[in-house]
Amino acid sequence: MKSLGVRRAVRRPAARDPARLRVREVVPLSVAWDDIGGLVDAHERFLAGALVDSTVRDSVLDSWKRCRSAGLQPHQLVVPYAPELTLDDRFLRAADPVLTDLSASFTEVGITIALCDARGRMVQRLGGDRQLRDRLDEVQFAPGFDASERVVGTNGVGTALAQRSPVYVVGREHFADCLQPFACAGAPVRDPFSGRIEAILDLTCLRADGDPAMLRLVREAAHGIEARLLEQSTQRERALLAAYRRAGPDVGGWPRQPRLAAPDQGDGHGVGGLGRIDLAVLREKAEELLASPQRTLDEVVLSGGRVATLLRRPVMGAAGETGVVIEARILGGPRLRQAGSPVARPSAAGAAGGEPLVAESVTDTPPEAAPTAARALADAPAGPAPVTVSTGTAASTATLLPTTPAMPATSAKPVTVPTVTAPPLPPAGTGEDPSARPRVDDRLLLVGEPGVGRLAVLARRRLELLHHAGIRIGTTLDVTRTAEELTEVAVPRFADFTAVDLPDAVLQGDEPGQFGAGTALRRIALGSIHELPHLYGVGDPVHYVPSTPQARSLESRQSVLEPVLVEAEGWLAQDPARLERVLAAGIHSLITVPLRARGATLGVVSFYRSEKPAPFEEDDLSLAQELAGRAAICIDNARRYTREHNTALALQRSLLPRGRPEQSAVDIAYRYLPAQAGVGGDWFDVIPLSGARVALVVGDVVGHGLHAAATMGRLRTAVHNFCSLDLPPDDLLTHLDDLVGRLDRGEGWAVDNNQADSGIVGATCLYAVYDPVSRRCTLTRAGHPFPAVVAPDGTVEFVDLPSAPPLGLGGMPFESVELELAEGSQLVLYTDGLIEDRHRDIDSGLDRLRTVLAHADRAPEDTCEAVLDALLPERPSDDVALLVARTHALGPGQVAQWDLPSDPAVVSRSRAAVTEQLAAWGLDELAFTTELVASELVTNAIRHATGPVQLRLLRDRALICEVSDGSSTSPRLRRARSEDEGGRGLFLVAQLTERWGARYTPNAKIIWTEQPLPRTS
Repeated sequence: MKSLGVRRAVRRPAARDPARLRVREVVPLSVAWDDIGGLVDAHERFLAGALVDSTVRDSVLDSWKRCRSAGLQPHQLVVPYAPELTLDDRFLRAADPVLTDLSASFTEVGITIALCDARGRMVQRLGGDRQLRDRLDEVQFAPGFDASERVVGTNGVGTALAQRSPVYVVGREHFADCLQPFACAGAPVRDPFSGRIEAILDLTCLRADGDPAMLRLVREAAHGIEARLLEQSTQRERALLAAYRRAGPDVGGWPRQPRLAAPDQGDGHGVGGLGRIDLAVLREKAEELLASPQRTLDEVVLSGGRVATLLRRPVMGAAGETGVVIEARILGGPRLRQAGSPVARPSAAGAAGGEPLVAESVTDTPPEAAPTAARALADAPAGPAPVTVSTGTAASTATLLPTTPAMPATSAKPVTVPTVTAPPLPPAGTGEDPSARPRVDDRLLLVGEPGVGRLAVLARRRLELLHHAGIRIGTTLDVTRTAEELTEVAVPRFADFTAVDLPDAVLQGDEPGQFGAGTALRRIALGSIHELPHLYGVGDPVHYVPSTPQARSLESRQSVLEPVLVEAEGWLAQDPARLERVLAAGIHSLITVPLRARGATLGVVSFYRSEKPAPFEEDDLSLAQELAGRAAICIDNARRYTREHNTALALQRSLLPRGRPEQSAVDIAYRYLPAQAGVGGDWFDVIPLSGARVALVVGDVVGHGLHAAATMGRLRTAVHNFCSLDLPPDDLLTHLDDLVGRLDRGEGWAVDNNQADSGIVGATCLYAVYDPVSRRCTLTRAGHPFPAVVAPDGTVEFVDLPSAPPLGLGGMPFESVELELAEGSQLVLYTDGLIEDRHRDIDSGLDRLRTVLAHADRAPEDTCEAVLDALLPERPSDDVALLVARTHALGPGQVAQWDLPSDPAVVSRSRAAVTEQLAAWGLDELAFTTELVASELVTNAIRHATGPVQLRLLRDRALICEVSDGSSTSPRLRRARSEDEGGRGLFLVAQLTERWGARYTPNAKIIWTEQPLPRTS
């Protein structure tokens, strides 16, 4: 290990040939590259903990954050050294020509080329003048030294490896002080088949010679190496195919060497007479057999009663290339005839080396040979078995090596492969028709290396997993359930353990805040193949320390791959004791992905691997990002729905009744259940009226959501206002109908046609008034279901109210029905969601409701529970409002009534009667006030009204005094002037009582007052 201290770079101008870098790629730089301000100040402020987001490029700032999390000190680095580093020969053969050409182009430019392995350790360094090489040696940027970001900070090698993409870093953008005199551009070089990063290519020069075009050059060089790797694989597959074709007509007795397929004959059955589905099945099974080193045979059932037997046969080319071929023999079906020259026909991907080559053929081999050969090959000894096959001349001999990919061909030992001889054809004249035998179709399906076959199978499985995720994730608008669906999809097909951590704000539907060190998260979902008590459980709070992959993912908004967890010191720092036990339980690899949707970070998901010994790879990282991306959108949709639902629910709860009003006419119980789709417009109300009466209301606004809830609130407020006028039920609905019509028309304003919900678009209502003195109930409805009346003996009757259209249509009068209810009867009002749904019509719902209500001994609360249990599904599709009222009656001992003639002399007698009655009730404290009020009201009735006069006292929750007459003139409270002789009577009544008012009946007008009873009474 070597330590690097702070070094000041001496700026030396170097020659630069503009012709070499005339194609410039624009890279957004942070600030002017000066030594006084700009990045110098930004770097110092970042180290001090200040925000520098607007000053530094995002990629550089993310790298600085990773360096800080790794605990790097800008002024002092400890760089490890590993001698004799190298890359495999295959990669070097592809890279050497590219690096040679690149180095030759830099002969007059002070740029050095560095080739590093997949861990960021330098293997080769080419080019550069003596001055540059000396400066690089001083900072240990030389072969054998580690240039990864976690060791030396931001640089072309380590940052390109950490971000897995090309980067350009210049001057003060380097995290370490000693690297700031340089400019560098790095790019990862990937294996074209596996997608894994095989090496890092870097161009480095002094800062004065830096040019953003270096980024384009290093990217093109990396692509050149990748193309040569691809070309090597393509050439290898073609060599394997040529070796297979030279192997002769018969190898081991089965199957006979096929001819390559001719083009499709246009028979509509796809290639060679097989349908597209059969070809897809054969290709899938062939890929799996190619990827399975322990299997040599497979059997596939095709359409039309045909059966295909697949054989996996290793093969070696003339230059020593080793690979595998998959042959197929198809029994049954029509005879396939093909014509044309035998020409290899690789697939589009196969031509580029992405997939093995494909060939097909037809032979006339007798079918009896196939099963026998299959049994013989199945009984052959396992392991490597080289076979030399002669085609008639010594020059055309090829060697077939049935060896696994993990075992080199040189280690194979010759063994004997059983030869199966096909039975001879029947001699002529025997009467047997050779054409009547089942036809046999021999095909060469795949040629390639086993690793490519494995990748093809993995790619298909990943596509299947993504398809499965698209179906399974997001089936509900519940945040927790969506997170659980992500874990169910990922385990066990992708990971052995999957954990989703979200802040509480996301669960409540709020916008997520900024994520930083120690942000409080909660484990929302945990999917696992078996219980592992050492991991945080569902519901546990989680606080990730800054060095963990999860915290780095949240801060940088980038995924983090930790292929070997035992080496991830930042992950262990979270809880060393706990996580050591996790490692001991077998978890060895981790991918963390931030859950991001619509520009916001919602949380983090962690994928752990334990059962599979192979660590996560680059392709796994891409798959994890795709899974997390899809889940994040669904989680954000659920979060937004939760916010809107909570807002609508809060609005609706504020608009619905809270508690029970003070009245004694009925005992009430009610229920409101929002639909599965959210809050709606169903509502109910219980409104005390004058004279100890009570109004019962149930209504339903069409639709769901905020608009329906707000409309419901407007209607409920309107009903309260109309009730304060003591209007009869039919008049009240007439006014409400007019109001709804005006709301639909925009209340006199020009309605904006762009607003789809500007009107109510349908509302129903049922309004009932019950008088406990007369025990009479008056009901009317506007398009609402019939109410139910349960008599004290349990008889259930649905009140057949006159039909009327819903509110807002207008043009039709509302009619009322008056019933006399026995004391203890139950009046049941409800909305249509209780009796009607998609699986049940109204009649069957009413029948079931009648059956449930036929129990008069239940209390209203018990009736509500019984009705909901019997009629509601688990997740109702519509809102339900239910109101149950058990009636009471005011007995003769609580009512006193006097009919008075229109004679002023009766006023004194009425005062005496009131005083006597209050004394009988023990309300002497109210005698003086009530006597004065009754005297004033009777006097006004005799003086200003006509018809008979009636005085009535009711003792309920309050003392009610009522005076009725035959006039329709409404009294009006006014302020009398000092010289007026009258006009002060109603003013005195209003001052002496708690409430007063007037209401009308068909034959009379009633003036009423209420006084609170004394506490002792």
